[in-house]
Amino acid sequence: MATINDVARMAGVSTSTVSHVINGTRPVREETRLRVEEAVRATGYRRDGLARALRRNRTDSIGLIVSDVSEPAFAAMARGVEREATAAGYTVLLANSGEDPDLEARILQVLTERRVDGLVVAPVARSRSEEIAAVLEQGTPVVVMDRLGGVRADQVGVENTAPMRELVLHLVAHGHRRIALAAGDTGVPTIAERRRGYREALAEAGIEPDAGLVVEGSGLADETRERARDVLRGADAPTAVVAASTETAVGVLEAAKELGLAVPDDLAFATFDGFPHADLFRPGITTVAQPAQDIGATAMQLLLSRIDGSLAATARHRSIRLEPETTYRESCGC
Repeated sequence: MATINDVARMAGVSTSTVSHVINGTRPVREETRLRVEEAVRATGYRRDGLARALRRNRTDSIGLIVSDVSEPAFAAMARGVEREATAAGYTVLLANSGEDPDLEARILQVLTERRVDGLVVAPVARSRSEEIAAVLEQGTPVVVMDRLGGVRADQVGVENTAPMRELVLHLVAHGHRRIALAAGDTGVPTIAERRRGYREALAEAGIEPDAGLVVEGSGLADETRERARDVLRGADAPTAVVAASTETAVGVLEAAKELGLAVPDDLAFATFDGFPHADLFRPGITTVAQPAQDIGATAMQLLLSRIDGSLAATARHRSIRLEPETTYRESCGC
């Protein structure tokens, strides 16, 4: 394997000059640079990335932990992180924690041991904030996205309460009074905020809340389908349903199909998150769409400001909320 000394001998320069050409750390005469580059090609020299990283105390790598990479919103967030990271010269190491807090804890340990320069984490539903706090205490910057909680780190998410309130009030304006919420796991901060918006809308409309119209549980589509089916065929069945996530939306629509309920003729429907290309569905589905790629990009920008020192490690953590976009389509009766 060729060494930097081999390159220096072939180019007729010092090893320090070769290093400056390869790493771009100091201007070198054009003629010398071309000689060095030709020697690099001729010898097949490759830099030792690990040794270089140890010398610089940087690895130019970012750890990205996503709770469910198959979920469209999280996949889009990952693309936003990668876009900004690549533009800044960083490699992204992506890990899927699969909604498992134990696995999330192990991934945090592995990535910090690999000396990533920082971490972006979309936590699992029941994430242990002390695990992230421990990483921060070790000096590795962390930015949390989507499921914002009590950890004292920079955070980026979306407004949840007000958009859900407006969505429910829109159904009220269509004449609905029996409005169900397919909530899912209300222990998840984002879901809890959306449930709050639902309750605020009912209160504003003077509608007495009915616990029997709130479908809770794991939030998985199969469980939601089973529970929603019971609600939809009850004696006081709702005339409208609003879902708090993509998974619960799928569960509700599957239940409605099994019961022969047509949307929106028999059941008005709207959802937070929703589906890619929701406008292609017939009827088109009313959605509150997160700016998911922007969430990921903003999270990476916050992380870079910690890594490059433009924001001190001791500076107060920041919490940013982006506005989602609500699009009203035929499924809610529009």
